Formats: sequence, structure tokens, C-alpha cells
Amino acid sequence: MSAFPRARFLASAGAPGGFGDDSGAEVAVAGRSNSGKSSAINVILGRRGLARASATPGRTQLVNFFELEPGRRLVDLPGYGYARAPVAAQQRWARLAEDYFRRRQSLAGLLLVVDVRRGVGDADRVLLDYAAARGLPVHVLLTKADKLTRNEARVAARRSAADLAGRATVQAFSAVSGEGGDAARGALAAMLAGRSSAGRQ
Repeated sequence: MSAFPRARFLASAGAPGGFGDDSGAEVAVAGRSNSGKSSAINVILGRRGLARASATPGRTQLVNFFELEPGRRLVDLPGYGYARAPVAAQQRWARLAEDYFRRRQSLAGLLLVVDVRRGVGDADRVLLDYAAARGLPVHVLLTKADKLTRNEARVAARRSAADLAGRATVQAFSAVSGEGGDAARGALAAMLAGRSSAGRQ
């Protein structure tokens, strides 16, 4: 059974004016194109096909909002780092992400999706900087762990955790095998709960 049985798509926005309700708490999900972001969202929410992956990398140019339950949302940011995307499109995506991080008062944290075989890159670190500027917690999902041996995935997770110590927590994750699903759901729930608790203080 889904940990978020009431999860549903809310809206897509191509500009800050379409971001919608800014009350409650929401967690953003970001990652490079082809990092497995949409698949990770579907596994975490236990809702197959809720987040749809584009057949062509770099095509998703909108910020997609999903309601998990009243007052709690997951926000799928456009994938980045697709080298064949026009420069103008890449700049537009960067501005949209920056506007989102700067404006959203309900933002409770960031799930950063990284292909375990690539590791954390420069574009990922820009998102880490955005989150740090807001004092937001970050949890890194090293996706496609099924492409490595268990020991290789464990080593990669340890290295990334050491590299990002003090900036993010890190785990291995596979949408194919389901590895790390419970831990990722726990991280999402903790970030949402942390924002909600802060709002009551």
C-alpha cells in the first residue's frame, strides 16, 4: 500500500506566477536529466506513473506540484544538465529553479537525485548552494544502484556522504529493485514534519 495514498497531481508552472499556494510544507525534488528522478518519485510515493518521464531528455521544462495530503506537497523541478538542450532553454530552467528556491516560503527541504555512476556534479552543487542559502536540509538519492554491485554502491554512498558531510545526507537507491525506498520515504516525511513543527513554534 502507498505511504501517500492521497497523492495527486496539482499543477504545472512555467513561471513563478503559477507556483500556487505557498502555505503548509513542500519538498522539492531535483536532479540531472536521465538521473531517474521521475522513477524515484513514483517509487517513493508508491504511485506508478504519477510523475511522468519524458521520452527525450531535457524536455521537461515545468515545475510540477503534487499534493501528498492537505498542506503537504512534493515539487518536481525540471531536469538539468542535458548538454544538447539549447543554451537559452538551459538558462530559462536555471532562472526558474532559482526563482523557486528564492520565493517559496513553504519549502521544507530538497531531495537531490544523482545517478550513482556519475556522482555529484557541478550542477548538483548549485542546488546544494541554493538549499544552503535557505538553511534547508538536503537528502541525496544515489539512484540506479542496481547498475552496480552491492559493494560498489555501498562504497559510492560512503564517498558521497564524506564529500557532502554537513551539507546533505546520502543513500543508495534503486527504482528497479526498490532498494532504499523506505529510507527515502522516511527522509521526505522528516523534512515535511520538520517544517510543520517549525511553523507551530
